[in-house]
Amino acid sequence: MDLSQLADLCRRISDENAGGTTGLPNLSIYRRNEISNIEAVIYEPVICLILQGGKVASIGDQVVKLQPGDALLVSHDLPVVSRITDASVEKPYIAAILSLDLGLVRRLFDQVGDTLTPDTNVSARSLSAGPADPRWLVPLVRYFELMDDPLDAKVLGPSILREIHYRLLLCPIGKMLRNLLVADSHANRVAKAIKRLRTEFRSPLSVSDLAKTAGMSTSSFHEHFKSVTGTTPLQYQKDLRLIEARAILADRNHSVLQAACAVGYESATHFSRDYSRKYGLPPSRDTGVPVSFA
Repeated sequence: MDLSQLADLCRRISDENAGGTTGLPNLSIYRRNEISNIEAVIYEPVICLILQGGKVASIGDQVVKLQPGDALLVSHDLPVVSRITDASVEKPYIAAILSLDLGLVRRLFDQVGDTLTPDTNVSARSLSAGPADPRWLVPLVRYFELMDDPLDAKVLGPSILREIHYRLLLCPIGKMLRNLLVADSHANRVAKAIKRLRTEFRSPLSVSDLAKTAGMSTSSFHEHFKSVTGTTPLQYQKDLRLIEARAILADRNHSVLQAACAVGYESATHFSRDYSRKYGLPPSRDTGVPVSFA
């Protein structure tokens, strides 16, 4: 099965199943029949394979343009801004999304980590993109092929899913995954700060507070946080607030001031300025609803 055949299969799945569910653990389909405005959502660890159409995704100073055959790997929770740039009813944007099981990746790394040679010449960030590697794409296609046979899916699915994670871990696009799993690595320490940011983003947090959580000096933490995520700690927190605020405003039951206060802003004016800068519209006029990844 080549990419075009996989795209046709995913289109059929999305026609038949609301939400793009496949019936296979961790695997879903995302389809869009038209280009989109700017959207901002939290990307949790996933590998996303673009099968049809195009998309632009960014965080901080990092921008990736994706076309059919490209893959996007996210190793940390990230507040990403994206836009579907190529989609129509006749030829929709279609992506296959595999949620990563970091527990499984960690167990695999425990088996092979000692055999991996660190590559200090290749930079990596938690948002990585590039052409899909056949080494993990081939087992992904095999995983798709289990959909029509529940017994095969039950018996063979876990081993194929394990193989996909193993191949991703060893491929170039998986460098940040490997970094994340090394004890006391910068990626690992940054992940601890991200965990705190996800739960406490409404509260006042200083860079020094987050640095202590990560077990790093303030200057080192700031440098490595941006190196890993592509953005600064405080901008990351601001993005989390604005994404949550947009979700609050989407149900139309809250005022701009209520949304601002709910996510930790003390000034509605400050909130409106940040919101307009991120989404291109003031919160009072924005009726956009965040959509699910991808």
